[in-house]
Amino acid sequence: MANELTIPLLPCPSIDEIASFYEMLGFSVTYRQTRPNPHVAVRREDINLHFFGMDNYDPAQSYSTCLVIVTDTGPLFEAFAAGMRSVHGKVLVSGIPRMTRPRLRNDRYTGFTVVDPGGNWIRITKATEEPEARTKLAKAMENAARMADARGDEAQALKILEGALKRADGSEAELAEARQFRDELVERINGS
Repeated sequence: MANELTIPLLPCPSIDEIASFYEMLGFSVTYRQTRPNPHVAVRREDINLHFFGMDNYDPAQSYSTCLVIVTDTGPLFEAFAAGMRSVHGKVLVSGIPRMTRPRLRNDRYTGFTVVDPGGNWIRITKATEEPEARTKLAKAMENAARMADARGDEAQALKILEGALKRADGSEAELAEARQFRDELVERINGS
């Protein structure tokens, strides 16, 4: 077969809250149903996400995730960030909902993650093969990003990054990016 279409159906406590969140990010509601089962569908260009409402659902305990592969993560991140800033005055980097920043690795930006109000992890990644990290600091940044952004373990990510910064072997730009990531991790841990 060819030309199949797969669209995730993710849980949430409130389809209204989910719809508002994704509208903030530039999505349009394409379908909405309240009975017999709450269901909302959102779309932004070719990104389709569907959600179903669940009573007593705890977003903090969510294991739901979805991978979105795009040709360039930068414009999508900037659009999402602009939407968050217009509603909240800043990019939400801690708590639920939140969005991680793309990380500079080997002179290019990689993916980012949106954690929506339902606790679903929408992972936006670039459609190209990633080159291997060249410096110890770059490898530590990748490991820290994996721990924090993919696994949600900001404390372990901070340990990895602080250890690497003590042995810093990267360029000034790489060191600045690592310090910025460290500061963001501290903010995420403190819930600011």
